[in-house]
Amino acid sequence: MATVEDVSQLSFEAALARLEEIVRALEKGETPLDRSIELYQEGDRLKRHCEARLKDAQARIEQIAFGSDGKPAGLKPFDAD
Repeated sequence: MATVEDVSQLSFEAALARLEEIVRALEKGETPLDRSIELYQEGDRLKRHCEARLKDAQARIEQIAFGSDGKPAGLKPFDAD
């Protein structure tokens, strides 16, 4: 099971792949209850990690400045408020 520290070090793609594994395991319904709870908790950490990575990526994309020709012309300062 991935710890909180492990999850924070995962790339978005690795976290999403692990989350998909957990969903498949839980959907089978063959996992003992205690293990299902552990998997659910790990999945919740992974979900929050993926959401944070997506939010960060969206904020970075929104900072791209476009010129009058519609092409990227640079970056606007990022205000993380």
